[in-house]
Amino acid sequence: MRWMMLFIVGFCLTHSFDATAAHVGLACAACHRQGGSGSDPASREGRSVGCVGCHRGNERIFDHAMGQRGGEKQFVQRSYGRFDSDFWEKNCTSCHLKGCLDCHAGNGVAKPSVAACQRCHNGYFTGWDYSGRAPREDNMRYQRGIAVNGSTFLKMLPDVHYSAGMTCGACHSMNSLAEGKTSSKGCRDCHKPDVKILEHSIAVHLQRLECYACHSAWAPQEYGTFFLRFRDRQAKEDFDLTPGASAEYLRSAYLKKQDAPPLGINAAGRVSPIRPMFIAYYTDIHSARNNGPENTLLAAEWRAYFPHTVQRGTVTCEGCHDNPTRFLFEPESRRIYNLQKDGMGLESFWSQSGQRVSNGSFMNAISYLRMSSKSPAYTKAYVKKWKTFLNRVENLSQP
Repeated sequence: MRWMMLFIVGFCLTHSFDATAAHVGLACAACHRQGGSGSDPASREGRSVGCVGCHRGNERIFDHAMGQRGGEKQFVQRSYGRFDSDFWEKNCTSCHLKGCLDCHAGNGVAKPSVAACQRCHNGYFTGWDYSGRAPREDNMRYQRGIAVNGSTFLKMLPDVHYSAGMTCGACHSMNSLAEGKTSSKGCRDCHKPDVKILEHSIAVHLQRLECYACHSAWAPQEYGTFFLRFRDRQAKEDFDLTPGASAEYLRSAYLKKQDAPPLGINAAGRVSPIRPMFIAYYTDIHSARNNGPENTLLAAEWRAYFPHTVQRGTVTCEGCHDNPTRFLFEPESRRIYNLQKDGMGLESFWSQSGQRVSNGSFMNAISYLRMSSKSPAYTKAYVKKWKTFLNRVENLSQP
């Protein structure tokens, strides 16, 4: 009897539906169909049997990215897994859907808020940027300011949709996620390009560019992701780095940036922001201290993606058309970092040599040269763009 009372109390604490919750008034058996007090009707092990009686088909979400994390596992297998077959279990299992309540728990069983999504979509992964957060440097001396879910962050400009109060679910419906899609809506489902705007009047922009290639104000970028392995756990005390989930590893980065992202070609063949996911390095501290290898380059992979940092304005023409570094064609004369002499195994982070885009490609040299040539049409558009700036200044200066 005592055990049963404890179960009832626990059930009530974890099922705190408010008066407006959609599930209020449902009998317990409506969700707990399998019987047995220990069963979780929302768990992935049971294919969320208690939920899909009404929400049919939504259990398919466990078969796709958020449930399987297949891409991440494949990356670990061909990089860090070459040195440590248990690397995934030690470092990568925290963000993994275990059931419907991972996202839908909170104020009753409700649609996830932005904060609920950002419990996993945080740090260097898409999600934090939507509300204007970027990862700080890894050293403990930089961990200052407000902490959310135990992590501090750099406060950046949030996405205009976040500022307008839109939740993640406005563009990422449950049906789309269950079907393995990244979103249920594209930009042009809601926004019709205005051809009165100079950039929109150039047909090739609308044909070959993702909207967010121009409208992403910034993106977190991590150049050189280091995982340091400690056989002697006491040796970790010499490294003043943010502790992670693993007792055996610490993580740090060579360089972090939060500016306009580099551009490449996505799987749809359109110009898109790209970022390193990851330029991965491995060091076994025990081996390194005995004259062994240090900072072994395991992979140099980028991904095309959508930074959730949309703003109404865009970069000026030369931000793309006269910016070879942004397309990973950095001229040697402009290089600040000498990675070869620093033992990093690459010519430059912003050189395509030795690197790849896992879900697309870099822009090829011929396409970049064609795009960056100063044709009469480009010159005409460039002058027109700057006239719009001058007109705004003149209008603002008038009493």
